Amino acid sequence: MPDSSQKPAIQGFYHPDHMHPADSVGYLMRKVTSSIRAQADSHLACHDLTYAQWLPLYKIGFCENATLASMARDLETDPASITRTLDRLAAKGLVRRERSTADRRVVHLTLTDEGQVVAAKVPRVLADVLNGHLIDFTQDEWQMLLNMLRRMLANGEALRQQTTPPPDAAAG
Repeated sequence: MPDSSQKPAIQGFYHPDHMHPADSVGYLMRKVTSSIRAQADSHLACHDLTYAQWLPLYKIGFCENATLASMARDLETDPASITRTLDRLAAKGLVRRERSTADRRVVHLTLTDEGQVVAAKVPRVLADVLNGHLIDFTQDEWQMLLNMLRRMLANGEALRQQTTPPPDAAAG
């Protein structure tokens, strides 16, 4: 019986001598993401929103304790970029920033009433855009795709954990 503590062998699906973008999972995922983003942008343009703006607006609506730092982390961007985006959203009257009374370094983010109205439009647009990208998929295929992507994310997280040195390694 194999030892379950051993990591599984990495499959040899790709070979450096035969790498083609059309067959690259990473390239295809990036292209699909780009297509989804472009379609959502075109649908949200009538609300004067870009991807850089509607995504944080949407996420702030879901977060009970959204902060500038958590938003930068969630959106995988630097604090300066998210600050510029929040400046634009605040100028449109959609987002309010408030310094924490407990820690002045922390900036809490909330939607204004108008921000809530605009953010409420995002899920319908995203549902329409995603459904458009899944037009000829069956329910089973959609679920399989979601499961495979979740597995890839879990595999990526496991690889990241393997390459991250233990916290005390630098101290030695």
